[in-house]
Amino acid sequence: MHNRNQEKSKDFIGTMIKLFKNLDHWRYMLIIAVFFAFSAAILSTVAPNRLAGVTDVITEGIKPNTEKLEEITKEIYSNAISNYAPVNTNAIQAQNFGDLVKDDEDAKRNVYEGYKAFMASIMAMSDKEKEKIFTDIKVDGVIITTNDQIKYIKIISSFDETTVTDDMLSKLDELPDSIKSLVEPKMDTKDLTSKAIILGIIYLLNSIFGYAEGIIMAYVGIGYARKLRSDISHKINKLPLRYFDSHEAGDILSRVTNDVDTIGINISDAVTSLVTNVTLFLGSIIMMFVTNWIMALTAIASSIIGFALSFILLRISQKYFVQRQKELGNLNGHIEEIYSGHSVVKSYNGEVEALKEFNKINDRLYECNRKSQFLSGIMQPIMSFIGNFGYVMVCVVGALLVMNNYITFGVIVAFMIYVRLFTNPLSRIAQSLTTLQSVGAAGERVFEFLEEVELSDESNIKSKLDRDNVKGNIEFKNIKFGYSEDKTIIKNFTASVKSGDKIAIVGPTGAGKTTMVNLLMKFYEIDEGDILIDGVSIKDLTRSNIHELFDMVLQDTWLFEGSVRENLVFNNKGITDDDLWKVCKNVGIDHFIKTLPKGLGASVGDSNTISSGQKQLLTIARGMIEDAPFLILDEATSNVDTRTEELVQKAMDKLSEGKTSFIIAHRLSTIKNADLILVMDEGNIVEQGKHEDLLKKNGFYAKLYNSQFQK
Repeated sequence: MHNRNQEKSKDFIGTMIKLFKNLDHWRYMLIIAVFFAFSAAILSTVAPNRLAGVTDVITEGIKPNTEKLEEITKEIYSNAISNYAPVNTNAIQAQNFGDLVKDDEDAKRNVYEGYKAFMASIMAMSDKEKEKIFTDIKVDGVIITTNDQIKYIKIISSFDETTVTDDMLSKLDELPDSIKSLVEPKMDTKDLTSKAIILGIIYLLNSIFGYAEGIIMAYVGIGYARKLRSDISHKINKLPLRYFDSHEAGDILSRVTNDVDTIGINISDAVTSLVTNVTLFLGSIIMMFVTNWIMALTAIASSIIGFALSFILLRISQKYFVQRQKELGNLNGHIEEIYSGHSVVKSYNGEVEALKEFNKINDRLYECNRKSQFLSGIMQPIMSFIGNFGYVMVCVVGALLVMNNYITFGVIVAFMIYVRLFTNPLSRIAQSLTTLQSVGAAGERVFEFLEEVELSDESNIKSKLDRDNVKGNIEFKNIKFGYSEDKTIIKNFTASVKSGDKIAIVGPTGAGKTTMVNLLMKFYEIDEGDILIDGVSIKDLTRSNIHELFDMVLQDTWLFEGSVRENLVFNNKGITDDDLWKVCKNVGIDHFIKTLPKGLGASVGDSNTISSGQKQLLTIARGMIEDAPFLILDEATSNVDTRTEELVQKAMDKLSEGKTSFIIAHRLSTIKNADLILVMDEGNIVEQGKHEDLLKKNGFYAKLYNSQFQK
């Protein structure tokens, strides 16, 4: 198993700059989306103020008209006093009745004393005398009869001197109809309708802008994820094999899948959410102070604690989000490693050890997930509590201000919404920043991959070998190569290969046989020396040009999910079924294909549904179809039985006619007819010659050959 190091600290700001630079293709859409998000947020902050106006209209519409009640009372007493004053010196002046609803308690008491004396004399009169005093009056076109005036006086004569206004409201339903029609609640429907329409338009535009922003950012997120996957796909083809030698396939797959999905899904939400909630936060503060500064300070003071807590939690949770992405890649790498070699694990009873390793990684991932999710999840309850606490404070302070006539009830309603608009953005900003931390961690891994050192640039290479005109001469000149600077594999390799030669490269494991082929194919760059093809240095040829000159069949078989035909033709044009059957017959695999349900159309893949030998034969047939001037067989017959090996050997002999062939083999019996055998040991050629000649020397090759037949 590979050692998995802990994740180092990440450059969050630098990664986010890279992410947004890569979003340049969608910059206009981003600008539009941000504009919509900003506009929606502005409308959200304006709406509560408008709602306060609607609330005030409704509140006023359900309250009795106390001013009209005072006016009616003055008119009744003015009428009574004008008829009664000449005979009663205790009569009060009608214009002083307004003092009964003033805040000055002394004025109330003085007027009320006179009122009591006046009432006592009135109520002592007979009905006929009362009718002479109370003549009909008209207020706002409504006639208040004598009886209605007398009934009204009887009602208000029981009022307490300190609660005149409140008593008037409590007796509203007992008032005569003429008076009640003037003072009962009346809703200003015209004003209410206009304010409600404006409020409805604000909320409608808010919804439209929010929906449009969501659609645009969803498109940006999906498109950005697609771009990143394409960039990674192109990058893979430009990376040297050194990178894949030092990185697990599962970790690379995790960057393509999990990390890209994390970026694509979350960045669209996080960006506009951040813009929206910052705007809501600042806009709500401004609108609160515009509405009432005392209530604004109350709301802010009760919510500021949550703001501080959220950023403390964000700082703590950052490292766990970074580590989570790393451990997710480690887990994918381990799973890919174990399941790809599942049969080996089973055969060596390695399930327990594999499970232990899986559990260790899984536990680390669990801990990172638990801590990051706990810290981010706890923000919402904290902010919910702070928000509810803010509601309570707004209600308490607002009630005190309403009682003292500093604000209206509508202001309290507005601030109930402003508290939500102020506190919710705090938690959402924190969540957005947390999400951006996750995006940053994933982006770091993606950009780390995209910024890996690529193969050398070949744009200035103009030389090209035409595969139809290649002669087939190859020369290795003093090759020196190592996979790392401190470990040289090929020390000083020199060899000359003539056109049409069949070259066998043999030697013990680790001698550098496959490495030589990789250098010839330009999979790795040579440290020192050179390789010439028809006198042209491979340094002056592009990799694609070199690759099209070679047929290559590797020891490790590979089939993709598809039909037999698709696997054999693989990237070739104009191949007929007759050509395929001819090659398959030469390899000796035609009988096997005919036994499949659909023949060449049968579905195969890199699974255990067919044997390793059959996979190898299919890959050999694929190489034969390519029909390039050079042929490389790297342990191509290692997975076939002896009988099949003879068939393959004959087919390869026929295929190699007129071609320069390189055969890497451990089975020395398969290379007896080679034109030249290069015997390698520790990166150098220790012997070379034909099979019989090397046996006669009784040297290194003879020992290798004889060891395969010793009992």
